Amino acid sequence: SPSAVAKDQDGCQQKQMMKKIIMFAAALLLSYTAVMAQTESERYEQRYEMLASRLGPAGVGIETVLDNWAKVDSTNARMLLGRFSYYFTKAQTSEIVTKPQKKYLGMDPLLTLKDSLGNDVYYFQQNVFDDELYGQAIKAADKAISLWPDRLDFRFMKANAYIAYEKESPDMALAFLIALIDENGRRKNAWKYEGAEADPDFFEDAMQEFCYSFYTIGSDAAREAFLTLSQKLSGLYPGNAGFMNNIGSYYLVKHEYKTALKYYDKVLKKHPSDYTAIQNGLIAARRLKSEKLEKKYLTMMVKHGPEKDKMTAQLRLDALSK
Repeated sequence: SPSAVAKDQDGCQQKQMMKKIIMFAAALLLSYTAVMAQTESERYEQRYEMLASRLGPAGVGIETVLDNWAKVDSTNARMLLGRFSYYFTKAQTSEIVTKPQKKYLGMDPLLTLKDSLGNDVYYFQQNVFDDELYGQAIKAADKAISLWPDRLDFRFMKANAYIAYEKESPDMALAFLIALIDENGRRKNAWKYEGAEADPDFFEDAMQEFCYSFYTIGSDAAREAFLTLSQKLSGLYPGNAGFMNNIGSYYLVKHEYKTALKYYDKVLKKHPSDYTAIQNGLIAARRLKSEKLEKKYLTMMVKHGPEKDKMTAQLRLDALSK
């Protein structure tokens, strides 16, 4: 009957309306939950920043805040960074060590005393690591990298952790950086650094900083890592004079002056005004006691060097010409 049809239609409409209401309520609940989670995450971030600023990254209560923060926002980049910083800082203690050389890990001594024979003994402060806590820091870094694979700062965080831990023998750091360079060559998308897109030249500049880190450590193993990394980068970026200069500097400190000059000359062929190549070429020429080579680099310095060096170079040229 018409009345029965009407009732069926009303019932169908009511069911559709109830379904829409339920779907809307569910969507609203999800939206509300997301907003609450975001707000709660922000509250934990504020609490973390306050504690870390007052007590340091491994202060009392930091771990509890990080644990609770992870429960509401497990992929938050700042939380992951805080987790790494907590374990990395907590893993370290400082101690005083004595060394026979004036430099250790690129550092000057805190104190110099004489031993019973009158020889200088140099005292340095170094950080030593608890292996278990350091391992937790590396796990935290790996988790951050897996969740944020485009964040170059997280990769550098791990590389620097390796360098700090390995000290005079940076084998893991070198292997990690070589792998990162290879990955960079395969990438099509830009890296991000601290959440913002990194400039195209940023990666090259950052790699030069790691080269410098290896160089300043000063050990034989670190210098070999410096050479390996510089050679790799020089092959990939032939227009970057810095990496070729690095190779020259490796041979310069090894007293292989002719080999060093070969690399400095390669730089100067492409970049005639490169100050590092001219200056180090001049040093190598003097170590070889070759007036002919010294005049060559002095002439370059007069032409391309800064004003303060131009005058000195000209005076030396005049003296050699007498």
